[in-house]
Amino acid sequence: MCLFQFTARRLVSQAHCGLKASSSKKQKFCLEMARPSSNMADFREVFAKAKHIAIITGAGVSAESGVPTFRGAGGFWRKWQAQELATPGAFARNPSRVWEFYHYRREVMLSKHPNPAHIAIAECEKRLSKQGRSVVVITQNIDELHRKAGTKHLLEIHGSLFKTRCTSCGNVAANYKSPICPALAGKGAPDPDTEDAAIPVENLPQCEEEGCNGLLRPHVVWFGEALDPGVLTAVEKELDICDLCLVVGTSSVVYPAAMFAPQVSARGVPVAEFNMEPTPATNRFRFHFPGPCGTTLPPALARHETEIIS
Repeated sequence: MCLFQFTARRLVSQAHCGLKASSSKKQKFCLEMARPSSNMADFREVFAKAKHIAIITGAGVSAESGVPTFRGAGGFWRKWQAQELATPGAFARNPSRVWEFYHYRREVMLSKHPNPAHIAIAECEKRLSKQGRSVVVITQNIDELHRKAGTKHLLEIHGSLFKTRCTSCGNVAANYKSPICPALAGKGAPDPDTEDAAIPVENLPQCEEEGCNGLLRPHVVWFGEALDPGVLTAVEKELDICDLCLVVGTSSVVYPAAMFAPQVSARGVPVAEFNMEPTPATNRFRFHFPGPCGTTLPPALARHETEIIS
């Protein structure tokens, strides 16, 4: 079993959405290493030879599409921050309020479009697949913009805004209805003066499996919940075989995703970070390209002159 597998499996029982690295782990990330290179020509040479590319993405890749992150100062919906609403306890206490929050997020996302970074990734995957090369996207985002851009090989470690899970039978289903149920039509306004809709449970989204009618919840990983071990296993397999890893628009402080790229780097695989600013993991990587992902990523993933196009 490789080092990554051992660490990931050990963390499955501990891994919670939103868990941040402890100060000791941050210190490990900041071990003295050679300063990462920002030489695009050198990166392009590595990219031209890679057969299995893993791309790890976070909120920064979607921010350029106008997607609210609900993190940091000002990241409120009404008077609550996401971590106050995105929990099993909040849903148990007030499913109507939580569904209003997610209905608002779903409706916002239906109006958003992939930006040049999403498109560059999807086009790269399509092009390289014709050359017998592979690209996998491992995303912390729940907005489905990678899917909308055309990415096929996608692992959504935190779930999706456009999937539901039944609290009774456990059925998971894609759901793109707008609104998701009649009672939520026109609800979910983020203004702090807006009063809760107080929708009765029986009028909230219900399971459509025959004979069930259980209350649905968003199929996302909430704070305090473990990530799906099946998804983590798929991530392990992809990171075990990758020979190039890109980290795009993620702060590298939220576990377990924060450990993915450093573990890959530890076994000698080149890692390139595309981010607005350095992160706690930057000095562990071979490359760092500062700036908006939509500007830095397209030229990095464009066709290399040595590529054979069939």
